[in-house]
Amino acid sequence: MRLHKSVLCLFVLFTALQAQPKQAKQAKTDFNAPFPAHKIIGNVYFVGSEQLATFLITTPQGHILINSDFEATVPVIRASVEKLGFKFTDIKILLGSHAHGDHMEGDALVKELSGARVMAMEQDVPLLRKMMPGNKPHPIDKVLKDGEQVTLGGTTLTAHLTAGHTPGCTTWTTKAEENGKSYNVLIVCSVGFNPGYVLVNNKDYPSIADDYVRSFKTLRALPVDVFLGAHGSFYNLQTKYESLQKGGANPFIDPAGFKTYLDEKEKAFTTELAAQKAKQ
Repeated sequence: MRLHKSVLCLFVLFTALQAQPKQAKQAKTDFNAPFPAHKIIGNVYFVGSEQLATFLITTPQGHILINSDFEATVPVIRASVEKLGFKFTDIKILLGSHAHGDHMEGDALVKELSGARVMAMEQDVPLLRKMMPGNKPHPIDKVLKDGEQVTLGGTTLTAHLTAGHTPGCTTWTTKAEENGKSYNVLIVCSVGFNPGYVLVNNKDYPSIADDYVRSFKTLRALPVDVFLGAHGSFYNLQTKYESLQKGGANPFIDPAGFKTYLDEKEKAFTTELAAQKAKQ
């Protein structure tokens, strides 16, 4: 009887261990789970996945894509662009929010498929150079500086350096026209910090804490009507998309939501910074 129980326990353990790789694979696959492509406002569209936000800015002279996400996400993005009735090959410029794989790993593939010019904030270039899926060199056709504008087909986007999450974390702003009104659109990079971020005496990034403080100040000074971000969770994508389907006022016009986002992130940052200083 004891032998039978031992064999049974070993079988259960073996089954659990066998399932772990599948679960891990599924967890990564979830990043690429499709989300309905949709118009946000004016010429601004969502073409990302459930977890990763990618935006298409359309113009008469071609389009701008913000965030290529993982290389494995690119087919999802391409399918969304085409479902909206646009050509992926009409993407002329590729921008990004920050040099993490879940936002800019797919740059080389997007450039290969569309011929788009890849532009990135100068402070993130060293990190991007190391991002080489399949050993493909990371393309950077133009290095951007804080406050620089990118213009195509009558649409202008401004790059705001909001460093901290990465040294070149870039928040994008533009204007969108709808129903005779002009709206300030903001796509926040991120002012969150991942587990393990060293905010005090960081040898690799000495100015990280000061950069976060400066970024909160910068973001609070920007005019915002439409609040978007590098992850849909930043701006409650799921809830707002469901509301959009019901008609009525555009749920993405949400300046209050942006203030709430900043308040929550700044409070978390301040608390973590104080805790790390206390351990010194």
